[in-house]
Amino acid sequence: MEPLVALGEILLGAIPTFLLVWFLYLYVARVFFRPLEETLNKRHHATDGMRAAAESNIAEAQRKTSQYEESLQSARAGLYEQQEQERQKAIEQRNETVKRARAQAEKMVAGARQEIERDVEEAKKRLSAESELLAQLIRRAILERADNGGRETAR
Repeated sequence: MEPLVALGEILLGAIPTFLLVWFLYLYVARVFFRPLEETLNKRHHATDGMRAAAESNIAEAQRKTSQYEESLQSARAGLYEQQEQERQKAIEQRNETVKRARAQAEKMVAGARQEIERDVEEAKKRLSAESELLAQLIRRAILERADNGGRETAR
């Protein structure tokens, strides 16, 4: 029984140490670990909040970027359309200018043809009149020669 008594004495002597360790554990848990855990939880929530805010900001930036790219594409399309309209307008103006120049050239050619036809008619009339005059001169010269030739042979 002696070992049981010794064991009881040891346990009885260990109770104040056990109570002191237990009190120290509760004190450290409440005073040190609980505020530390609360601080870590706050940091974790703040970090998660910042991470969520950062992800939200990234998503917003990506949305704005795609919106900017769409508006840029739309502006480019509008610019290309405007350039195409201006090009078509320039082509139409050029075609109109060519058409007017062609019409003016055709008028000039028609006028020149009429003038040439008048000159040809005038030249034909002059040639006809001159050929008539030449024919009379040739006839007269032949007749005079024939008259002169008959006289010379008679002499």
